[in-house]
Amino acid sequence: MAKPLTYLDYNATAPAKAGVADAIAMAVAQGGNPSSVHGSGRAARRLVEDCRAKLAMATGAKTSGIVFTSGGTEANRLALTASGRSRILACAVEHPAVTAHCLPENLLPVDTQGRLDLAALEAALADDGADTVVSLMLANNETGAIQPVAEAAAIAHAAGALLHCDAVQGLGKLPIDLSRLGADMLSVSAHKIGGPAGVGALILAQGITLTGTRAAGGQEQGRRPGTENLAGIAGFGAALDHLAAGLADLDRQAALRERLEHALAPDAIIFAQDTPRLANTVCVAMPGVTAETQVMAFDLAGFCVSAGAACSSGKVQASPVLLAMGVAPDLAATAIRVSFGQETTADEIDAFAAQWKLLCQRKRAA
Repeated sequence: MAKPLTYLDYNATAPAKAGVADAIAMAVAQGGNPSSVHGSGRAARRLVEDCRAKLAMATGAKTSGIVFTSGGTEANRLALTASGRSRILACAVEHPAVTAHCLPENLLPVDTQGRLDLAALEAALADDGADTVVSLMLANNETGAIQPVAEAAAIAHAAGALLHCDAVQGLGKLPIDLSRLGADMLSVSAHKIGGPAGVGALILAQGITLTGTRAAGGQEQGRRPGTENLAGIAGFGAALDHLAAGLADLDRQAALRERLEHALAPDAIIFAQDTPRLANTVCVAMPGVTAETQVMAFDLAGFCVSAGAACSSGKVQASPVLLAMGVAPDLAATAIRVSFGQETTADEIDAFAAQWKLLCQRKRAA
């Protein structure tokens, strides 16, 4: 009989929230094209606009600034390629969805906790700010480290640059206010908050426009052509209904994080431990035991964790995030990410900690 699974990989995809599947099914059954003017089309449009209003409320944005996309990756691409700026600066620990658009020489260094070097940003903007967009994530998907977005935005704006914030890991785990962050563009994704995969949004501050996006259709005010994913957007809206409850649970999740890290001491090495982090994220190394070995062993024991970021390659390798933080390659190759959420219990955390200690002892004795 298979062991029951304990899911500790929320940063990859959060379990679907109550009502999400029903909202998707209802949207599919209802049908209609949001661009049609008849009754069925108007009903579909209401679903889209209801979600848009909820997302605006959740991020302090205007509904007119929300562009629905196929997810965080597309939102990042749209921000960086349609910003009207030809130069892209990005933090070295950004998600590959951002760094793929950035020349290696334009990746900015971080400190040992994984936070952007603001002096390096200021220096990089000294000569060419007006033609630059800076991309800085709100919180790191692997370590949970929270970035100084507001400070970076002030530096970028002083130099005439725009700032894009990948908030895919921040939505639902941190309060978000677009104006307080100072971001010109913000990316989010539904499946990180218990919505469906395949839908997200790029959120634009007032006065920010996108260039070269009108070809092949006029949807989303001409900024993202293609018929909107009605079912996905309906599911996104249902997940947003749970956002307040999730934020109210953050103190409990932070206590679970501390409980886990205390239980793993002194054998474990915790990364980004000395900087503000997401309440639900632990990046931990088991020296001498590769991340791939750990992920497989924990899977067999009934625990779902990951090594670094989940991506399409399915490969496990030393985390570029940890390498950018100055972590030695052999140690970085032994790091896994544990991430949890509102549904996670203290008993599950304790059971995982016991399994971690057991694997560590077994491998050291081998």
